[in-house]
Amino acid sequence: MPYFKSSGLSNIPPVVKNLILINIIMLLASWVFSSALNIQLNSILGLYYFKSELFEPFQIVTHMFMHGGLMHLFFNMFALFMFGRVLEAVWGSKRFFIYFIITGLGAAALHTLVIHIQMQSILNDATAYLNAPSPETFAAFIRENFNEYYSQIYNGMLDKWYSDPNSTEYIAVSKQYVSDLIKYRMDIPTVGASGAVFGVLLAFGMLFPNTELMLLFPPIPLKAKWFVILYGGLELWLGLTQPGSNIAHFAHLGGMLFGFILIKYWNKKRSDFF
Repeated sequence: MPYFKSSGLSNIPPVVKNLILINIIMLLASWVFSSALNIQLNSILGLYYFKSELFEPFQIVTHMFMHGGLMHLFFNMFALFMFGRVLEAVWGSKRFFIYFIITGLGAAALHTLVIHIQMQSILNDATAYLNAPSPETFAAFIRENFNEYYSQIYNGMLDKWYSDPNSTEYIAVSKQYVSDLIKYRMDIPTVGASGAVFGVLLAFGMLFPNTELMLLFPPIPLKAKWFVILYGGLELWLGLTQPGSNIAHFAHLGGMLFGFILIKYWNKKRSDFF
């Protein structure tokens, strides 16, 4: 994470300040609700896949103000503070708020599309397995779609099924595994302002491409445009190579993509861009 040197660090513009306060309040509220009432706000306000039974339309917005923990919140709000306040000073509060919300929604849209494509692939593989259940086809389904659970499932029943491949009991157990794993994947909520924050990073890199940022790891200076390009490339590579990751890489890319489109659109109306 880089830092951007400027004066007047105590002068936080209103939208950035209120966004940070709202996110801090929501994290504190999630801790209070969890400890005092055993209610998990992230499970209510996080964004679910639209075919999940837990999906609600309001989650499209509320997930942007929820976080998985203190460090998740800190890094998002630190980036919002460092870069967002500069953009708000340039654009004005109204335009910055519009940009933040649109990039957050765009991040959710791309993330949902990727999850939908992944789920369709899983469902197609599940249908193929259910049409021809066997230890081999079940093992192939788990390796392809839920490889992180393969060892657990193998030790739990698959090794025994190989010794009795016609067992109706193991067929029934395997079908239940398939159903449970699909439901589990559908019912994972997404939380965080990361998509909108990545949109903010993209905007900073486009508006101030030659501003030097000092990276923390490694501690070297890097121009904003190269930082954004490298970070975006890293997110794309991670998204393609780690499809089961608990980090929503394509949400980050969605925030950057929609931010790029919005800035290009505003640039066409240069007279009222700021």
